[in-house]
Amino acid sequence: MTYILDIIMIPVQLIVAFFTIYYTVIAVCGMWHRKEKNLAPPKSKFAVVIPAHNEEMVLADLLENLKMLKYPKELYDVYVIADNCTDHTADIARAHGAHVFERTNRELVGKGYAMDWVFPKIFALNKGYDAFCVFDSDNLVHLDFLAVMNNRLLKGQKVLQGYLSAKNPTDTWVSGTFAIAFWTINHLWHLGKYNLGLSSCLGGTGMCIAADIVKKYGWGCDCLTEDMEFSMKCLSHGIRTCWVHDAIIYDEKPLGFMASCRQRKRWAQGQFDCSERYIPILFREGIKRHSIVILDGIMQLLQNYFLLLSTFYLIMTYINMFYPCFTVILYNDVLVPRQFWAVLGFIQSVVPLIVLLQIEVPLKIYLYWLIYPVFMYSWIPVTILGWKDRHKKGWVHTIHTRSMHFEQAKLTRKKEIDQ
Repeated sequence: MTYILDIIMIPVQLIVAFFTIYYTVIAVCGMWHRKEKNLAPPKSKFAVVIPAHNEEMVLADLLENLKMLKYPKELYDVYVIADNCTDHTADIARAHGAHVFERTNRELVGKGYAMDWVFPKIFALNKGYDAFCVFDSDNLVHLDFLAVMNNRLLKGQKVLQGYLSAKNPTDTWVSGTFAIAFWTINHLWHLGKYNLGLSSCLGGTGMCIAADIVKKYGWGCDCLTEDMEFSMKCLSHGIRTCWVHDAIIYDEKPLGFMASCRQRKRWAQGQFDCSERYIPILFREGIKRHSIVILDGIMQLLQNYFLLLSTFYLIMTYINMFYPCFTVILYNDVLVPRQFWAVLGFIQSVVPLIVLLQIEVPLKIYLYWLIYPVFMYSWIPVTILGWKDRHKKGWVHTIHTRSMHFEQAKLTRKKEIDQ
């Protein structure tokens, strides 16, 4: 039995070691950022698209916020997709000056279908848009967002993702730990990959996509993580998703634990679904084009599988401590020196804390940091359930209720803007 487990555990440990080193390198490369200054003069014309399903509680805040953007008003228009709404979302959108497309389809339900439906309608208006920016109804947007995106578009970048922050990080321990997760990922994953010249991934909101990309390839993404699906679709054509650290979006984090679990399970379902379809495509295209950037996209799609594998590894390690059942242990000076793992562990524990210090979070967040591991370990059952239901496409709407004006979010996140 020990021999059989050794055969199983050696490759498991090597895979865990490889991913751990990979994540550590990415994280370290996300420790520096040069703020974008001397932005190019406004030139790009934007269609701002807001998919909305029963969002009357929060939509007005975003629409008023968008009127404040530091970008010429004649160079952007706001479109709201009132998608299967049964409340006053459409009326509120019109009252605040937005163009409204009302969609009713009880079978094809979800944000991906709504976006696929609206893009041809906007193109048919022939207004000469250079790019689409997509926001969720609960968002607030930093005033320089379009100016920074214009700067990147003029540099030739086509698929862009803004910095995903939180507008309500101190409301509950759930919204606080959720915010910590996003801030950490922003720096230790997205920024690190961008600094290395690799492809990031769209995050569902705060996205900016060149109009010629949408026109050429269409949207056509309807899984539960349509943002990841579109990123991988573009990457398969050699178009990377670029991270834009200075284009900041504040979104509403769930207040309750079960609401956060339902949202994360939906993400896990969509990510597993997307990975099954795109890993073979990216592997084929990466080899054919000799592109490390395309092949690296596979690492993004393998994240949930790595979580499941590392959970198995952790359980087996604890079992082995009390009931020795395998003998070849990677960290026990057999294959890799113990000191290497000690340094790696120190880096992984300290670097996320450096992120919080960089953006000067409220003191309450450091209390939430103490229970942050609880939130992180909750990803395990959520991911397992997501894998089990990976072929289901039932959309679960996240209800948004946290009304907040932009100035309120700005006051709580000032350092994030100035960094």
